[in-house]
Amino acid sequence: MADVETAQLSSTNPADLAIDDGEEADSKEIMLMKQRVEEMEMEAKKLRELQAAAEQANSMEGEDGSAMETEEEKAAADGRSIYVGNVDYSATPEEIQGHFQACGTINRVTILCDKFTGHPKGYAYVEFAEPEHIDAALAMDNSLFRGRLIKVTPKRTNIPGFNRGRGRGGYRGGYRGGYRGHGGFSPYARGRGRGRGRGF
Repeated sequence: MADVETAQLSSTNPADLAIDDGEEADSKEIMLMKQRVEEMEMEAKKLRELQAAAEQANSMEGEDGSAMETEEEKAAADGRSIYVGNVDYSATPEEIQGHFQACGTINRVTILCDKFTGHPKGYAYVEFAEPEHIDAALAMDNSLFRGRLIKVTPKRTNIPGFNRGRGRGGYRGGYRGGYRGHGGFSPYARGRGRGRGRGF
């Protein structure tokens, strides 16, 4: 009886070996997947840290730039500011400040940049310490700055929630959409509707 048990124990089944090899391959794949997941988590963590650092830097810039909290303060700052158009794309705030320095004390120069590309838009705002300095700055309209004639106007105060083009654009879009649904016919574009008819 003991000999039979020993023989059974010593016999190795090829199917069992195949299962073991399969399990090893599965465990290797699982290990690789775990490593990939860990790498992705590390990358995600780095991205979150970078984003948090960028947001913190932006908020600190706002504090350093004496961010205005109330609408009255914004309106007062706009009353001391000018819009400068046709600014050379490679111009620096220091160069713009130097150009308007003779007009009076400057609090801040802001060059507007595209938020997606980071490239300058070609215009800037100059905020003076006193509203009286604006008249001297406006006299520099069409003056030469870095080989370009710049446009200088008083800065317009933006009214919150007011958008000049919104209503008009929506009306146009609705009208066109309606006519498009009727085969592109428009009573205001006589030749266009008939021309399309001939083309078919």
